[in-house]
Amino acid sequence: MHRMDRTSLYVVAAACVCSAVGGALTQANGQAAAPALDYQFFKEKVQAVFLAKRPGHTRCLACHSINNVPFHLVQLSPGATTWNEEQSRQNFQLIQKVVTPGYEDSRLLKHPLAEEAGGDPRHNGGQQFASKNDPDWQTLRAWVMSAK
Repeated sequence: MHRMDRTSLYVVAAACVCSAVGGALTQANGQAAAPALDYQFFKEKVQAVFLAKRPGHTRCLACHSINNVPFHLVQLSPGATTWNEEQSRQNFQLIQKVVTPGYEDSRLLKHPLAEEAGGDPRHNGGQQFASKNDPDWQTLRAWVMSAK
């Protein structure tokens, strides 16, 4: 066997061992890698939820772009009806403070949900979603649970 062939074989073997050890450690901890949040889904579908006007409530944007709270949104540019690319990317980074990917009890899902539906009773903006069947809540859930 040539020296180059032997070196390549060692590199492949080392990569296999590292991969196996990493998988064993993940299994030993009982945790799989957390799913990643999808930016495109966020930009196209989730942000629309924050702009929607629900009967009896103000839009999420109204409070969450001016208050200093963990869930903060970038203010819209004057005259704009949605965020531009840079603002969307900022929102995507900011919202990750209240989202645990793959976890249905993330603050983003519990906080605006009616208490009777399993939500948090302490949301100053009121219970935006009466139930988990609300289409906008379902959109948020799909994203948190890693929809693409």
